Amino acid sequence: MSRLSQPLRLEGCQALVTGALGGIGMAICDLFVAHGARVWLADLEPADSDKARLALEQLGGADYLRLDVTDRRDWDRAADRIGDRLDILVNNAGIAPTGELENLPLEQWQQVMAVNCQGAFLALATLASRLERAGKSNDRWASVINISSILAMVGMPQATAYAASKGALRSLTKSAAVEFAQGKRSIRVNSIHPGFVETDMTKAGSDAMSEAGDLLETLGRETPMGRVGTPEEIAYAALFLASDESRFMTGSELTVDGGWTAQ
Repeated sequence: MSRLSQPLRLEGCQALVTGALGGIGMAICDLFVAHGARVWLADLEPADSDKARLALEQLGGADYLRLDVTDRRDWDRAADRIGDRLDILVNNAGIAPTGELENLPLEQWQQVMAVNCQGAFLALATLASRLERAGKSNDRWASVINISSILAMVGMPQATAYAASKGALRSLTKSAAVEFAQGKRSIRVNSIHPGFVETDMTKAGSDAMSEAGDLLETLGRETPMGRVGTPEEIAYAALFLASDESRFMTGSELTVDGGWTAQ
């Protein structure tokens, strides 16, 4: 069965995806639109940039927000534009600088924490009422999906700040999930933990960590399934968590890593 011949799993839903212009972000937006959602793309590019314009042309049923996820004022403006309700929130924005721990500037550490974890906190704090309103009105619970990483579970040299931020995001996911569920707020919160996925960001990080520039290829060979993942494979995990098919899941973590953490 082709993708477009499948039943629409997000019909009538409104979604917001941060880091939307990156590899995983665009794949998620594309799949959500294909399944009937109205999607807000959020990223740092100006709204009138070629990159934002081309993304909207590609997707069709979408709008764009210029959003710095570390800025509370930007989140307030985003909330005003979105309106009264939001069914799906995907906290995907992230940065991944590399370097040995003792040489990592404090400012860089703080920036990674701000983008990769504080951004999700601000999103939840700002949009919780809209998510709750959507969850109660459609009797399906709103869905928050935090894109974490397998490095929240296992270590990797020269990725200390990134791993720590994703570990914090993993814990934020679980605490928020329990808080919302026990408070009867109709908001589910789950995390996805990708393994090594071929995107511009991971390629840049791979090149920075290896003078030979072939680290990502090596990591693919060392993955039990023998390759790195694709953005589309992460997007399908997000589609599952966004849909009613995962309606009894909250505080869960979905690992999509070709078997890396099973070793």
